[in-house]
Amino acid sequence: MSCYIRTQKILLLVVVLVLSGCGAGTPTRHPTILSAGIRLPSVIGDNMVLQQGGQVPIWGWADPCGKITITASWGGKWEATADANGKWMVKIEPGKAGGPYEMTVSDGNAITLKNVLVGEVWVCSGQSNMEWPLNQAANGKQEANEADWPQIRLFTVGRKISYEPMKNCKGQWKVCDSQTAGSFSAVGYFFGRDLYKQLNVPIGLIHTSWGGTPAESWMSKEYLETDADFRPILRHYEETSAHYPELYKKYLTEKKQFEEMAAKLAAEGKPIPPKPEEPVGPNHPYSPTGLYNGMILPIVPYGICGAIWYQGETNAWRAFQYRTLFPAMIKNWREAWDEDNFPFLYVQLANFKAVNPEPTESDWAELREAQLMTLSTPNTGMAVIIDIGDANDVHPKNKQDVGKRLALWALAKTYGKDMVYSGPIYRLMEVQGNKAILHFEHVGGGLVAKGELLKGFSIAGADKKFVWADAKIEGDTVVVSSDKVAEPVAVRYGWADNPVCNLYNKAGLPASPFRTDTWRGVTDGRR
Repeated sequence: MSCYIRTQKILLLVVVLVLSGCGAGTPTRHPTILSAGIRLPSVIGDNMVLQQGGQVPIWGWADPCGKITITASWGGKWEATADANGKWMVKIEPGKAGGPYEMTVSDGNAITLKNVLVGEVWVCSGQSNMEWPLNQAANGKQEANEADWPQIRLFTVGRKISYEPMKNCKGQWKVCDSQTAGSFSAVGYFFGRDLYKQLNVPIGLIHTSWGGTPAESWMSKEYLETDADFRPILRHYEETSAHYPELYKKYLTEKKQFEEMAAKLAAEGKPIPPKPEEPVGPNHPYSPTGLYNGMILPIVPYGICGAIWYQGETNAWRAFQYRTLFPAMIKNWREAWDEDNFPFLYVQLANFKAVNPEPTESDWAELREAQLMTLSTPNTGMAVIIDIGDANDVHPKNKQDVGKRLALWALAKTYGKDMVYSGPIYRLMEVQGNKAILHFEHVGGGLVAKGELLKGFSIAGADKKFVWADAKIEGDTVVVSSDKVAEPVAVRYGWADNPVCNLYNKAGLPASPFRTDTWRGVTDGRR
């Protein structure tokens, strides 16, 4: 089934004359509004892809109360009237998937948009692992040199922090080729390429991400204010901003001291402690709402199918809060687009940092759990990549499998392809004597261990002390036990920053880390 904008709220193309000030007779001209002629946002331009299958918004600015006409080479004519502030919008019906088409927008002076395609459009967002460019991924130079896909179009939203809603952004649609793909998001590119190969329709990718940023940077102030659990984020930012000059001066002093100490420790072959963190104040990309206003709202309400998201590393120390913060962000975006159920697919954090030889607590494991719990939000999907991380690099270079696993969710759940799209997901546990029997969804033809022995399981009794467990596959279940735990109460799998774990289904997709207990974690209460 083709994915398209499924809004139930049909835009009324009726100008409310009294409110707009554009009634019969002489229009009300606001002295602060200059006649500038017709203008379009950057996201509406040459080489763009329009979302197929329904109506899509076309909008812009013109002289107050000006008449706008849109015509398209696939047939069709639409009209709109700018309001007293010069803003106008109309929904049009794109042609059949394919192209290229032309579209003309005119208020007497015409803008003709060329090389327009109709197909599937996805937003690609998050922090550095989404921002990571194709030419720096595994085999990146060759991938970029071979990226000759004229039916795939790429748009990168220019970096912008704003504390007021922005109406436009820097950027332009580009045809995907060896000259343009290299600097584009690797995850976005591989996701779009896999969609194109399977669907054989044009693909439009809108990339808007910024390395290191927390989820709250991509949310509206209104959403952060409505939940008591999120208000400390705003309060902390306001307190920091009020004392920013002295905090930043202190940070610069600590940074200099750290650099001197780090150089000395490195020369002595000693471990280097964490560096001091820059305070998050005005015009910092980590500040709440700044990127939502500057890098999301400028592309709203462009017609999209859905979004892919790779983020969470920066929120790991507040993983418990992420349980509600992340679903709220998804809802925030869906409301902004006036689409309460568009597909939202995301990447669970990869394995990273040193391997712990004993069962341990982990904020990264808790963040993965928060991401797993977000699957209860309708029309979401999660790509598990616990097997392709890098202990020494928070940016694993294998972006090919990340994009592929995201595409599997889209192809199966959004486009109705018959394929296995998820690795095993824990469903329930039953205890029989000293054994815990685990049941899973998405067994994909059967459970398998990559390697001779199944690894990554720990078990605990009522004392909450976890020990490594013996685990074996029996049919579609995993049986877990230890001679150190006579009466099992809880089991965990892959519960560490960088777990050694190897449960898959026969389709080759890894199981998500999980725990059966709800005991207090290391991030509970952090705000």
